[in-house]
Amino acid sequence: MRIRARASRTSLRAPLVWGRHLGLDSNDVFLASYPRSGNTLLRFPLAEAISGALCTFENVQRIVPEIGVHVYAYPLLPAGGRLIKTHERYRRKYRRAIYIVRDVRDVLLSSFAREAAMDLLDSAVLDRYIEPFMQGKMSRWGAWQNHVEEWLNSPLATSGNMLLLRFEDVCNDVESAMSRALTFIGMPADPVAIRRACANNSIEKMRAKEDQSATLPKSSAHEGRLVSSGSVQGWRLKLNSEQAAIVEHYAGSTLACLGYPTGPFDGANQLALATPISPSTPQN
Repeated sequence: MRIRARASRTSLRAPLVWGRHLGLDSNDVFLASYPRSGNTLLRFPLAEAISGALCTFENVQRIVPEIGVHVYAYPLLPAGGRLIKTHERYRRKYRRAIYIVRDVRDVLLSSFAREAAMDLLDSAVLDRYIEPFMQGKMSRWGAWQNHVEEWLNSPLATSGNMLLLRFEDVCNDVESAMSRALTFIGMPADPVAIRRACANNSIEKMRAKEDQSATLPKSSAHEGRLVSSGSVQGWRLKLNSEQAAIVEHYAGSTLACLGYPTGPFDGANQLALATPISPSTPQN
């Protein structure tokens, strides 16, 4: 598993990525994010709201598939499009997208915990992980800040064909995020259906689905689960000032652009996001 993970971070991956993007349709919409950013938090309830069917980790691939298996998915969106999950950087083949962003400090910790629990790291020493992660050396998708900036500055964002959602705002009001997402993709935003889909896909129920899945790799460690706890600003309890400074060195301007707090904060505001993202907030 370690050899495969390392190979996926090299140029050997390029032909595979190219092949995964065959068979796309101009009416497809993408549910995009950097990994460990909460994509699943919307993927499952959106799948249920779109299809009306209860979703598992197996049948979701027919409703909101991952890029690469989309050819087997049902065309449930208007004009025969599909909602497709992707962690890839922006590509010109993407015509419309919902982009979910999460504070990189929580992304980093979630990635570290997942990889350590799956025995993908040589050492579970966080100090030796942070800077390579911020340099894009620990992920096949490159550096978080580059991934985010490519999407925010893409033609989709400047043309209004990208809906930007912040993970922390989705956690605060998932039903509102669902309503915005469904409206964006041209589907009915029925409050009753949204409420039912959200209730069916709480973190507790998603973890039960993960446990029942016959295809997902299992980890005995709590931190190794595919469905994480979804902590908001949990990094404040786990990163020291030196570690946080390394992150800000690489991604401080991107964090600030998205309204995430940077620099030293006192206890009164340390858990508050700097500014909310509203529908009128510029996305580039």
